[in-house]
Amino acid sequence: MARGPLPLPVSLDPTAPTPLHAQLREGLRVAILDRRLPRGSRLPSSRVMAADLGCARGTVVLALEQLIAEGYLTARSGSATRVAAMLPDDTLPQIQVAQPTGTALPSLSHRGGRFVAAPGRRFMAGPGVPDAFALGRPALDAFPYDVWARLLQAEWRHGPAERPDPRGSPALRSAIAAYLAQVRGVACEAEDVIVTAGIRQSLRLLAELLLDPGEIALVEEPGFPGIAQALASAGLRPVPIPVGPGGLAVAEAGPLLQGARLAVVTPAHHYPLGHAMSLENRLDLLAWAETASGWIVEDDYDGAYRYAGRPLAPLRTLDRGGRVIYVGSFSKLLLPALGLSYLVLPRSLVAPVNQALAEIGSSPPGIGQWALARFIEDGHLAGHLRRTRRLYALRQKALVEAARRHAADVVRIAPMDGGMHLIARPGSAWPDTLGDAEAVAQLGRTGISAVALSAYHVGAPEPGLLLGYAAVQERAIEPAVRRMAEILRAAA
Repeated sequence: MARGPLPLPVSLDPTAPTPLHAQLREGLRVAILDRRLPRGSRLPSSRVMAADLGCARGTVVLALEQLIAEGYLTARSGSATRVAAMLPDDTLPQIQVAQPTGTALPSLSHRGGRFVAAPGRRFMAGPGVPDAFALGRPALDAFPYDVWARLLQAEWRHGPAERPDPRGSPALRSAIAAYLAQVRGVACEAEDVIVTAGIRQSLRLLAELLLDPGEIALVEEPGFPGIAQALASAGLRPVPIPVGPGGLAVAEAGPLLQGARLAVVTPAHHYPLGHAMSLENRLDLLAWAETASGWIVEDDYDGAYRYAGRPLAPLRTLDRGGRVIYVGSFSKLLLPALGLSYLVLPRSLVAPVNQALAEIGSSPPGIGQWALARFIEDGHLAGHLRRTRRLYALRQKALVEAARRHAADVVRIAPMDGGMHLIARPGSAWPDTLGDAEAVAQLGRTGISAVALSAYHVGAPEPGLLLGYAAVQERAIEPAVRRMAEILRAAA
């Protein structure tokens, strides 16, 4: 006997600041993870759901398309929408919240102990304003889910069924090469492009191929802790180099450069301070790589987002000696669930990297690569970047103005020329006894996400809060800033 669709354990609040489609998406996602909607269960049609919830059918369709794109639901032409048998969260490590009494703690390696103790990024969840101010999250409300869902469905129907190429789909590599040449000025061929599962996988691959265990790799100080962790996991010794207003300056590094043959930098928009590397420092860095027979990994994680003038040209465009390895990601530009990044190799590294990938045998996620290639080729990526560039500029301005109106006594927030986050530095009324890590914890308990700036420093920490604004709608920014100011004042 056929089993009918389950009733929806979701309700919508038209008076809430969160859009209805976002409320429905999150309600369904939570119901799936709580097993109130079991795996494989059939959902009502979008028309029935819209009637039951008292909303427009377009609201339901938008929420369902997003959940399909993220892997929580499946849909086939002529068939009902169902909860996926394998959920995205199944691939994530499960976090043990509490250790039962009498159970021995796991015995970790020295390296594992360092990872556990590292003050990495903390994403807090709570009952407050959704998505304010989570880092690295793009504007999901601006993503063209209808286009993406159509391309995914076409991939399932007509896409290649063979084992994924460890270098990435040829169609996607070709599309990336054409896109980079047109939009970022990076001249390359499809054979120079390698698709990976993220910056950390890329760094481990390069570190193991180019350097021996114990060799030195230069990293930015402050900088994203995951970079140093990935290099250390590959057996290298990360050495932090201070970053100034002109970016990393090897001319001022002195003895720290001794023995180094790899540098990982963010020239277009330093993470997290936002500085652009000066031309002088770029040329000095390239000259160092030539002299040391070294390599430069250029992480252009959000170089496409610049709101004052044109995006800055990548360091790769100045490289004449074949020393720069260009790295980009689609997770921050499109959907975090994509999990796809890419490398653009100097021609001298193409054959060695291909051989290494053949030996390792690992491949990036295969599903979605064909759809992404079509998304780029058909101009949807360029259009999406144009729209979100305007949108993020407006949201950054809204955050700066809201902080000036409601929180100027506790935080100082200055605009940046690009990127997807701002830094809130302590104001005159910020309690002297309140560390930024404790401030993050207190904000997190009310549903406001932030990351402590001190967590990105190896040496003397600089206090502050990193606030992502890209995913926060303008109408939600002001109440979130007011709430943040109230919490920080109350900490006194």
